[in-house]
Amino acid sequence: MSSGSGLKLTWKIKKDNGGNMKYKVLLFDADDTLFDFKKTEEFALENALIKIGIDYNKDYHLSEYKVINSGIWKELEEGKILLKELKTERFRRYFNKIGIQFNHEAFADIYMSSLGDGSFLFDEAENIVEELSRNTRMAIITNGLSKVQDKRIRGSAISHYFETIVVSEEVEIIKPNPEIFQLTMDIIKHQDKSSVLMIGDSLISDIQGGINYGIDTCWYNPHSKENTKGILPTYEIKSLDELKDIIL
Repeated sequence: MSSGSGLKLTWKIKKDNGGNMKYKVLLFDADDTLFDFKKTEEFALENALIKIGIDYNKDYHLSEYKVINSGIWKELEEGKILLKELKTERFRRYFNKIGIQFNHEAFADIYMSSLGDGSFLFDEAENIVEELSRNTRMAIITNGLSKVQDKRIRGSAISHYFETIVVSEEVEIIKPNPEIFQLTMDIIKHQDKSSVLMIGDSLISDIQGGINYGIDTCWYNPHSKENTKGILPTYEIKSLDELKDIIL
């Protein structure tokens, strides 16, 4: 489903019989939805490589890392690797690929420390979250590492708008497992699935996760990527500002 006229048509039927808002709870993904994780990655990788004496070349070092990192996070979503293994395995693969002689476990600690310092919100994120918070309850569910997400997200300028921030490593469940959605609902004491909307950029973890749990979903697709997964969200938006057309 696209935004625009299709979204407005859907909006006409997304109210209950009393004219109240259908969605009372919004579940947000964090990275690449509210937070610019690509910018964070670049910041952290550059700082970490410089710390171990590497002459950083963005075009080479960052592009090679992105390929390996995206691949291993996909393995995590598919259940092929554990989160605790991902922390260091990605750097073992990375160093093997580009020929760096350094302990990959030690580098993982350096990198994650730098990653935790990189909290960059998308330009429209703070305004839209503040506006939506006036009419809805909100929570964040993020697949990530506690050491990184705690500082970046719980310490961010928007953290106070959310009733809870659930980090996959802390609860030992990752999206798209529906159990992490149920846990979040238990924390905020809300069980009416028909009034919950999941918003995120990942078709696999966010949208399929919401579908697995039995709630409506909104795919944040700012770069108009082709949907080749066969996973159908309730809504698709290119800008976070379009959420107002759905919610408000």
